[in-house]
Amino acid sequence: MNNTFGTHVTLTLFGESHGPEIGCVIDGLRPGLKVDEDWIAHSLSLRRPAGAISTARVEPDPFRIVSGVYRGRTTGTPLCILIPNRDVKIGDYVNLANTPRPGHADYAGAVKYQGCNDPRGGGHFSGRLTAPLVAAGAIFLAALAERGVRVGTHLARCAGVADRPFGDLAADLDALDRAVFPVLDPEQGKKMKAAVLAAAAAGDSVGGVLETAVLGMPAGLGAPWFDTVEGLLSHALFSIPAVKGVEFGDGFALAEMKGSEANDPFRMEKGRVVTESNRSGGINGGLSNGMPLLFRTAVKPTPSIALPQRTVDLAAATETEIRIQGRHDPCIAPRACVVQTAVTAHVLLDLLEAL
Repeated sequence: MNNTFGTHVTLTLFGESHGPEIGCVIDGLRPGLKVDEDWIAHSLSLRRPAGAISTARVEPDPFRIVSGVYRGRTTGTPLCILIPNRDVKIGDYVNLANTPRPGHADYAGAVKYQGCNDPRGGGHFSGRLTAPLVAAGAIFLAALAERGVRVGTHLARCAGVADRPFGDLAADLDALDRAVFPVLDPEQGKKMKAAVLAAAAAGDSVGGVLETAVLGMPAGLGAPWFDTVEGLLSHALFSIPAVKGVEFGDGFALAEMKGSEANDPFRMEKGRVVTESNRSGGINGGLSNGMPLLFRTAVKPTPSIALPQRTVDLAAATETEIRIQGRHDPCIAPRACVVQTAVTAHVLLDLLEAL
């Protein structure tokens, strides 16, 4: 029952969706790293619901850093962030105590924790806990920036609408830093929003594909076999609620290519080794090769929908039907982009601290 991730820089998440507070503890940060609370607040704002395409539950997230920071810099001791839950409606979940919601962790969680888990809003399984994850990610991103590493994520596909692919990565990451809705083509973003609204109007939900790019990672990070860059990132990425698939570089498309097409030829550029293409997503043999890291995740549709769904009544041991009430995102993918950036930053910082 481990809720901590990382080797050199560890992150522990705690709290429940409808409990008094949620938060995280970061341990292993070097002393002297700058902690910009305005930047943390900005990062949290990117995760916050945005209008009709998101849940009606809007938490202001007035976070508190209660340890590990003095005069705006890390002390080198455990850093703890607390975020209160204020906009809770416990009554939305009273009638779901014995009827697990399809697609949620209600049943599996009740079995694992022997019925002692907090079921309200998903409890510890809730996407609500991505808030402290994002707050921690803002600190990790600032630490990476000091080393010349940048990370950004866009909504590559949503409800059948595709954003344009990454091009000039430096310029695209600049654009994503300024974007309210995480796309590279604002017109495609408008189409995505319309498709999400259409699904919501029908009482349904949609998913999406998130694409992340990383600039500035040196070659040689990672390890063969069990601590590959892909393996460590995948471990963290699959911890994000609703992520059901990960691919690096050209991913599954590589299976349809010949070796002559799939390989990334090497060449020299201004005295350094680079590759002509980047089909492997900046990773060879589990190690970073100095090219940009590129990967995508598949985010499933939000399982809480207004349509009737089949389930079971655990108390009566019978089959039944439920219609979920409450406040839910018709698409979680746009808000998940900053979460994906945060977990990526954690893995990369942890890898760099191993040097």
